[in-house]
This record gives sequence, structure tokens and C-alpha cells, in this order.
Amino acid sequence: MCIGIPGQVIALANDSPGNAWVDVCGVKRQVNVRLVCADAAAMAALPGQWILVHVGFAMSLLDEHEARETLAALQAMGEVEPDVGYFLRGGEADAVR
Repeated sequence: MCIGIPGQVIALANDSPGNAWVDVCGVKRQVNVRLVCADAAAMAALPGQWILVHVGFAMSLLDEHEARETLAALQAMGEVEPDVGYFLRGGEADAVR
């Protein structure tokens, strides 16, 4: 299954141009954001914005409402689909199993 998950940009990665630190369900990950930033001004405006992340790349910008609705839907899916739940927990095994 291919899945994109919303994350909020918390900071630009100073040591890796074109990357940003993103909070994805409480897990901080470095994500390549070049696909959603056309220039330095767009890159500078990223902290605080929501993006859709897939395999370490930002695929699109999201507004906060859309991001939160998507996260809620993914959380609901995670309750019935183990792979989605595993992804949302950042690769941590489910404590119930």
C-alpha cells in the first residue's frame, strides 16, 4: 500500500539544504521538501505549515483542517489495518499484540 501522511514542518534542516524537520504523529523526521518549494522564499515560509509526506518526500502542501481530517481518517484505518497503525507509530510495534 502506498500512503502519504500529513506532518507539520517544525524547522528547516540547516545541515541539509532542501530538507526540513517534520513532526509526523509525534515522530520527528527529516523530509525532502524541494518538490513543494519553488524558491528560497517558499522554503523560508515552510515552518508551521502542513505537508503530505511519502517515503521521505513532501508531495504537497495542506491546510491544517485537511491535515487533521486526513490524520483522523488514518487513525481510524490504523485500528483495523495493522500496516497503517505501524506506520502512524513510526515503526513501533503495537503494545497490544
